[in-house]
Amino acid sequence: MIARRALGDTGLEVSELGLGGAALGNLYAPVEDEDARLTVAAALEGGVNFVDVAPFYGMGLAERRVGDALRMRETVISTKVGRLLDPLSSAPGMVERHGFVTTLPFEPRFDYTREGILRSHEDSLQRLGLGRIDLLLIHDIGSSTQGAEAARRMAELTEGGGLDALAMLKRQGIIAGWGLGVNEIAVCLEILNHARPDAILLAGRYSLLDQEALERLFPAAAARSVPIIVGGPFNSGLLAGTPRFDYAPPPAAIRDKAKRLDAICTHHGVPLPAAALQFILAHPQVATTVPGARSADEVRANIGFLDVAIPSALWHDLADNGLVSADAPLPA
Repeated sequence: MIARRALGDTGLEVSELGLGGAALGNLYAPVEDEDARLTVAAALEGGVNFVDVAPFYGMGLAERRVGDALRMRETVISTKVGRLLDPLSSAPGMVERHGFVTTLPFEPRFDYTREGILRSHEDSLQRLGLGRIDLLLIHDIGSSTQGAEAARRMAELTEGGGLDALAMLKRQGIIAGWGLGVNEIAVCLEILNHARPDAILLAGRYSLLDQEALERLFPAAAARSVPIIVGGPFNSGLLAGTPRFDYAPPPAAIRDKAKRLDAICTHHGVPLPAAALQFILAHPQVATTVPGARSADEVRANIGFLDVAIPSALWHDLADNGLVSADAPLPA
């Protein structure tokens, strides 16, 4: 059975391996409705009790599919706020939009104000068809997504009542907690200067390929008792055999590092994805990690990676070759 860990002081316990829902919104390639249902079912049957989605994933498609699969099941669910979905006048067809294919007929629009946050929460409840969302995460508010609009979006959140709306929802018991869902460090530190989130979902910045979070964010989160949810543990797939890093083809240096990691894992008879997941979970600030999956087989493989016996010599080899930071906690 997958171990469970407390998610800070939210009162929630989450499986140390969750399920990320982006692929169920047809990220990069379509997934059939039945395959999406079987993917979620395999996660629940394997002991996963935490599923993360977002309105942006398939323009509502992932939320609809996950809600259908979770109905009447005891599961911790998080979704995102910060984007509203406006209806299109016609169906988009089988074209890629914002990285997703065959989406629902909506167009995302950023809104981090009080009204935007509250409407996003209500809209997500409708799409999910559930009576409650446990965790609301402020989505993609950093400069890598917002660019020149980043300051204005942050002002919507901090001065336009967005943070107040999240605090009110928690205070009233409508949600168990709120946090961030981003893939960059700076905006996490900025939010920590304004408020204390209940969790931070950070994608791609703590992995075998990238340990940027170690230096500043993890100590800052620990000082405020904010747990970390690690998204993108395979860095968009490169650590699991897909030639993609941070949603794009990997640069040469990253591709070379992945090959060196894989060579050491192969030498010790360990699948690289197993080392990737177990490395992340060794850090005491990490509550859970949420790899994505688009099939039941992928879910079962991810669950199985947690049980792979990894010799301590592998971790020493990674450290000796400079592939993991000297400050990174290593699995026992």
